[in-house]
Amino acid sequence: MATILVTGGTGTLGRLVAARLRDGGHEVRVLSRHSEPYAVDLREGGPALDEALAGVDTVVHCATTQTGGDEDAARHLVGAAQREGVRHLVYISIVGVDEAPFPYYKSKLAVEKIVEASGVGYTILRATQFHDLVLRFLEITAKLPVMLLPAGWSDQPVDTDEVAARLAELASAPPAGRVPDMGGPEIRSFADLARAYLRASGRRRALLCVPVPGAASRGFREGGHLAPDHMDGRVTFEEFLSTRPGAKTAR
Repeated sequence: MATILVTGGTGTLGRLVAARLRDGGHEVRVLSRHSEPYAVDLREGGPALDEALAGVDTVVHCATTQTGGDEDAARHLVGAAQREGVRHLVYISIVGVDEAPFPYYKSKLAVEKIVEASGVGYTILRATQFHDLVLRFLEITAKLPVMLLPAGWSDQPVDTDEVAARLAELASAPPAGRVPDMGGPEIRSFADLARAYLRASGRRRALLCVPVPGAASRGFREGGHLAPDHMDGRVTFEEFLSTRPGAKTAR
């Protein structure tokens, strides 16, 4: 079996990918900023990154930050992968990074291009938003008596573990380039998702859909971040919510 390094391997997605790969019999190294013995800040790179990649066949790149630095991290990772003879780089991206001019999406698209130009065999999977991210957004908006939601936006949340399973499958196979997108089982309005959250949490809130200006918002209203032809996920948002601590019976 291969030696596989998972960047961001202690995060929401990365830890699930690492577990799947171990279950598949692979030797797995977990790289994150604070996880020994491979504690590396990819944004800074350095000799420790080369050491982490020594003898590695495949890298699954899950590390990311919303505060900037993903492109620097990718350049450092690619450079070390080239030096250490890594044969396969698997990158998780987001559906719509080339459709909605949202700053974080622009950064993800830039990383895709760095990976493609690396000369290392690569696989890129774009997925729709995770259930976990939608839940965090709704939890934040529910702190007010009225939940303010973006008017006209829909989402297609997918289960993180299902994406992890797909990434583990791709990492165990030869490089495949850009593979088909992966989306959740349903396309739902944000208001509908909010009602599901309120039912599951037993909370009561009024909903107010507010128009959000700008080109990025227009991209989301037009559905550029959705994958209607790839409803590959099976776990619905309600099923995900039912597994959360304190969940009520959702109908």
